[in-house]
Amino acid sequence: MREDIYTKKERQFKTFTKRMGKTNGVMALFGIALICYLFFIQVVDLKHYRAKAKRQYQYSSIVMRGDIFDRNGIKLATDTVYYDVYARPKDFNDKVHTKEELATLLAPHLNMPPSVILKKLQQTSANVILLKRGISREQHDAIAKLNLMEIPMDKKTTRVYPQESLASHVLGYYNHDAGTDGEGISAGVEYSAKDILEKVPPQKSVEKTPGGNVIYNFTTDPLAVVEPAKGEDVTLTIDTAIQHICERELYKAIGKYKAKRGSVIVMNPRNGEILAYAVYPFYNPNNYKNATMTQMKNWTLTDIFPPGSTFKIITISTALALGKIDKNAVIYDPGKIKIDRWVIENHDYKTKGAPGNISLVKLFEHSSNCASVKIAMMLTAGEYYHVLRKFGFGSKTGIDLPGESVGLLNRPSSWSKADKAAMSYGYGASVTAIQMVSAVSAIANDGVRVTPHVIKYKQEDFEKKVHYTRVMSAEQARTIADLLRQSVEQGHYPVKMSDYYVAAKTGTSKKPKEDGIGYTGKYYTSTIGFLPATNPQVLIYVVVDSAQGGDVWGSTVAAPIFYAVASQIVSILNLIPDKHT
Repeated sequence: MREDIYTKKERQFKTFTKRMGKTNGVMALFGIALICYLFFIQVVDLKHYRAKAKRQYQYSSIVMRGDIFDRNGIKLATDTVYYDVYARPKDFNDKVHTKEELATLLAPHLNMPPSVILKKLQQTSANVILLKRGISREQHDAIAKLNLMEIPMDKKTTRVYPQESLASHVLGYYNHDAGTDGEGISAGVEYSAKDILEKVPPQKSVEKTPGGNVIYNFTTDPLAVVEPAKGEDVTLTIDTAIQHICERELYKAIGKYKAKRGSVIVMNPRNGEILAYAVYPFYNPNNYKNATMTQMKNWTLTDIFPPGSTFKIITISTALALGKIDKNAVIYDPGKIKIDRWVIENHDYKTKGAPGNISLVKLFEHSSNCASVKIAMMLTAGEYYHVLRKFGFGSKTGIDLPGESVGLLNRPSSWSKADKAAMSYGYGASVTAIQMVSAVSAIANDGVRVTPHVIKYKQEDFEKKVHYTRVMSAEQARTIADLLRQSVEQGHYPVKMSDYYVAAKTGTSKKPKEDGIGYTGKYYTSTIGFLPATNPQVLIYVVVDSAQGGDVWGSTVAAPIFYAVASQIVSILNLIPDKHT
């Protein structure tokens, strides 16, 4: 019996020994695996976990966009820092500060009644409570001195436009927080110069404790702690003084004629620099969210319209460039002419009849539709189209602002005789305002069209962004300029100046209906020209949409604006008079 018991115990002991051996084996394998794992993460994959640990207490400084200046160093756009103030209910501790005490401490620094702050602090259901947005650096520093761990503050930046609505359609707007993909939304130069404004050198992150204190070590850059990274500044070609004049004179005219919209563009035709770009209606980019789409749209880039008689400059220049006429050409003007089924009349045919034989100077002075048609008929459709393309019609000018349209210039294969005739006096093609500026600048610049631009580029960038296109010979361009000058001097143009020769042309065109079929009872009135005519330094284009009251013509609405702007610009730029030399 004892032997059976002993044998049974011996079998149990052996079973237990085997089980313990297996358990020990499993534990040994687990230990070996654990050692291998720890070796892997602490030695082999050390960098990954070290970086992961750092990310838990790293702080990346905010990035501020570069400033935007006018050509004279006046600041037009800048980033400013502000702070949002919060409260963390999980950190509330009545033994340190009660909610009432916190409200009393914060009230003078937030400029809020303690009762309002207390009501916010009592919202304990929220993880974080917003107390106030947009406090200043001084307010932030004052609150920080209170050492309230329950009250964190978040540093942010906002875009500010010190000159408010001035040059708003050039600058555009920028909102740091509005983008859905982490990027801000923008327009104007804020958009087109984004890569420059946000170009910052590589940054080193600053390490901070959970409490927000900087962890200094040998690699910590002190400037990175106190100064946020900042993009490169952008300087514009805009002259604030000239821009102000253009906006003021445009605004006065819009009010006087109750017009829908208007624009004044001033450019140096020699290098394509835009000195002023006024677009009405204006808006304040500091409050762009309150502006309508109509106010924010730069319609001079996006919308097309028939240029009217200002296009006669292009028609006569085309015929001259192709050798179809010379400066002494005489054209018979019947006052009324029929092309296909269409009857075309001069604006004063019903009162003055047929002018008869007229010179090119008289053509511009009288703004003869019939003589322009006759000259256009000397050209084939292909010839006309080819030169119009060289002038830049039917394509973008390349201006460094977003949203530019190509205009409307149909291919010559689709032209009828009536189409070509209408085009000769500004109805067959539709243009943008900036296209007219670019095209006529070629006349002022000895036959060379230069890309219009609002950003002052460094030399290496200038050569990439700004292009020169030969449209006609220098002699031919000077001939057109002189014809325009003589027409102003001999006529009764409101743009005539006492000390400067002006080469200019006015225009009036019916405004098409929105569906493109037929015309409304409104007009586009415009004037384009340059001065001093013998050595052009400034080109000015004025266009007003839907002026009302009295005689609505380019000469009565747009020309006075041209004169008011030109007479002030010559003083600002100290242009040398050319009339009595």
